[in-house]
Amino acid sequence: MVLSGAENLQNNVERINALNVFPVPDGDTGTNMNLTMTSGKRELQSKPSPVVGKVAEALSKGLLMGARGNSGVILSQLFRGFSKSVGQLEQIDTNQFAAALQNGVDMAYKAVVKPVEGTILTVAKDAAKHAVFYAKRTSDMTELMTEVLEKANESLARTPDLLPVLKQVGVVDSGGQGLVCIYEGFLRAMNEEQGISADHSIGTEAAFPELFKAANPLAPAAAAPAPKRPAHANASAQARLETEGIEFLYDMEFFINRKLGDRSKLRFDEALFKGMLSRDGDSILVIADDDIIKVHVHSRKPGDVLNYALPYGELTDIHILNMREQHRDLLHEEMAELSNKAASSDTLPETAIVEEAALGLAVSEVLTGTQATSLSAEQAHEWAPFGIIAVAMGEGIGSIFLDNNVDVVLSGGQSMNPSTEDFVNAIESLAAEHIFLLPNNGNIILAAQQAAELSDRNVTVIGTKTIPQGLAAVLAFKEESTAEENTEAMNTAFKHVRSGQVTNAVRNTEIDDITIQEGDYIGIMEKSIVASSASLQETCQALLTRMLEDGGELVTILTGEQANAAETADFIAWAKETFDDAEFEVHAGGQPLYPYLIAVE
Repeated sequence: MVLSGAENLQNNVERINALNVFPVPDGDTGTNMNLTMTSGKRELQSKPSPVVGKVAEALSKGLLMGARGNSGVILSQLFRGFSKSVGQLEQIDTNQFAAALQNGVDMAYKAVVKPVEGTILTVAKDAAKHAVFYAKRTSDMTELMTEVLEKANESLARTPDLLPVLKQVGVVDSGGQGLVCIYEGFLRAMNEEQGISADHSIGTEAAFPELFKAANPLAPAAAAPAPKRPAHANASAQARLETEGIEFLYDMEFFINRKLGDRSKLRFDEALFKGMLSRDGDSILVIADDDIIKVHVHSRKPGDVLNYALPYGELTDIHILNMREQHRDLLHEEMAELSNKAASSDTLPETAIVEEAALGLAVSEVLTGTQATSLSAEQAHEWAPFGIIAVAMGEGIGSIFLDNNVDVVLSGGQSMNPSTEDFVNAIESLAAEHIFLLPNNGNIILAAQQAAELSDRNVTVIGTKTIPQGLAAVLAFKEESTAEENTEAMNTAFKHVRSGQVTNAVRNTEIDDITIQEGDYIGIMEKSIVASSASLQETCQALLTRMLEDGGELVTILTGEQANAAETADFIAWAKETFDDAEFEVHAGGQPLYPYLIAVE
């Protein structure tokens, strides 16, 4: 069921992305749910079991660490609650399955500070409620799943009635559609098990075609260009490290299964266990969840680490890598790459030059999709009072953050969300007493909060939803202030920033009484589209005029990959002449998809 659900979700990613409400080129609900589900599937495939509880537990752990975006985090919580409900069971009946769905809904609602109806939450809730009701009438699991899917489809079709913006655009909720795709895969697997044809078209698109009129023609003609990695994510800083200087050279990761092993009854003292690991190790991460404990550590003595863990249960999925060996290979690859660049150019591009001071950390491990780094031995014992992790898209924006007290920049944004695990690894990479996370995107906040809860470090998530808000928060940070004072100052600062962005529409639509044609430029202030035109200048001017309606002293403009120098000069000249009381700053942000990001303070 899980593998079939994951496959069906993956096959419908673009369709789900197309349902995103705004006609901007960054619809990513399907992408985030797929990446989250893929992480769960991978964990499940690494721990095959005929026991339902084990399967649910593996899926839950994979989803939890791989969760991306709000939809991905909610999906992980739905199946985390499911796992908690069936964790001790070898097999389940219809009533237990229905109760597990309901427990997942309860956990997902608790995870969201302000639940919004007309979303994936509503679809999950309505389906689970019906499952609990119908499970009393049948012992046939396939019959129950058929009912669950039909109710989920009905609920999905009603999402526009609950969320006005969906009705205005004429689409159903994208996250709810993703969940329906997973449930379709569940039922397909059940039917195939019984020899029933899997070609059952009971999806929302078939049942309610009118809701897909605005979305179907979308099928974006060309994929948006992949965001560039920030300049500081290049590995050239590795050359400044001595391979032999990597003191804790064995990168270890494994699980302790508390249910297995002769001595699994020993009480697990997490603080004591971490203290034992720290004798000859750093970058320690221990996540204890019921009967499974995930352990990550960089150690000088891998044998000792395994001996420390053995009394608590059976060790599984043991991975040990020699980081010195990795470092030698990385240096070899870098030298080859730089040689190739040198052969084709007299000077190296700026993106190949990374200032060690800007990084703030020695690089011994570059994490997938992030710029997070693990600590050297010396740094592990020199804890700073504060550390800051920010999410950014574009080389220039990343450099600006690094130049203003940020220690780690995770590459990401609206179209590429860091996972919960990315945040957890970044947190563990910093030798700091208190760590601040700046998501800089509303779709990343839940993943950041989930990572903060998983970590045993002192972590505060500053709820920044845009790059301008993140920059304002960073500038309000003061090293000499307390954690509480900085939290208050950063929260106050970002709330006084008005954020704007200019991009291209990827479909025809009408929203907030603005008619938008595919390919037009659109100006977005906070969450609202306030301008649209075939002219970039007209769109920029209309957006800035709206942003300055209530005044403003400082306007910061970040130019993106698509920004043209001449167009930018014309825009700035007009802005200075029109708003002569405001001060203007222009920086090269290098962000994809958005020619201009604008902040007004």
